[in-house]
Amino acid sequence: MDHGGHGMPGMHTDLPPFTLGRGLAFGGDPFFLAGCVLLLVLYGWGVLRLLSRGDRWPVGRTVSFALGVLTVGVTMCTRLNDYGMVMFSVHMVQHMILSMLSPLLLLLGAPVTLALRALPTAGPGRTGPRELLVKLLHSRYLRAVTHPAFTIPLFIASLYGLYFTPLFDTLMGSRAGHIAMMVHFLLVGLVFFWPIMGVDPGPHRPGYVMRMLELFAGMPFHAFFGIALMMASGPMVTAFEHPAASLGVDPLGDQTTAGGIAWAFSEIPSVIVLVALLFQWYTSEQRQARRKDRAADRDGDAELVAYNAYLASLEARGRG
Repeated sequence: MDHGGHGMPGMHTDLPPFTLGRGLAFGGDPFFLAGCVLLLVLYGWGVLRLLSRGDRWPVGRTVSFALGVLTVGVTMCTRLNDYGMVMFSVHMVQHMILSMLSPLLLLLGAPVTLALRALPTAGPGRTGPRELLVKLLHSRYLRAVTHPAFTIPLFIASLYGLYFTPLFDTLMGSRAGHIAMMVHFLLVGLVFFWPIMGVDPGPHRPGYVMRMLELFAGMPFHAFFGIALMMASGPMVTAFEHPAASLGVDPLGDQTTAGGIAWAFSEIPSVIVLVALLFQWYTSEQRQARRKDRAADRDGDAELVAYNAYLASLEARGRG
């Protein structure tokens, strides 16, 4: 089917109008399907390993990680991916899910913490997967890529540097380019939100107030990007300039919808992250309060013992 020369080779572009029933049928990319299965298998192995030795792992973390993988699967392994190749609005839904929703759910699953607890130690003088992971967590490279001076510009550049340059059309021109772009969206989201969420250990762990500032530093640029798409008087990218006639889509109207999706989606991670941070802050304060109470109890017991010993010594001297 001719799609104005902008469709991916081998991809069906003459699609009927989107419906929920047909939209969730398998029609996505085997690369992401294999990746989703692998992630679930590895995470499940880690949980079972902990349970088999009598350790506990929060059910909420498992559910969150599974939902994160599910969002990736629905985005890239269903016919939603096919529509994302020919409609700007659907593509923007994919982008927002992969960069702002999936990373949050995956990070709330604490996969790094699970790996550190589940992977066996290699033994003295030996290097295994766990030792390599610890080394990576303490590396200068990871310290650099999780610093806000890197993550915030990267998050912004992934919007403006991609959609407002010819790079987007280049990547959309091949299957490999499309996969690379979607993987990039997911990785950028993970790198941006990892230090902010603070669930897993990492080299960059600012305080709660600073994490909120990092979050809000990137969100306005996201909203401005959506507004720019909505206010554009012409198509911003050529990949969606000539949709198939069977779609009945106006390219400029679809671009406006895509901008609205990008603008509205900027609020979703803000709410999720704020709730998570406030909960972490509250539990952290509760733990500190309990530690102080225990320390005060110990100090009080010690003072009482010392005072009783002092009274006993006075009594002994009086008898003498």
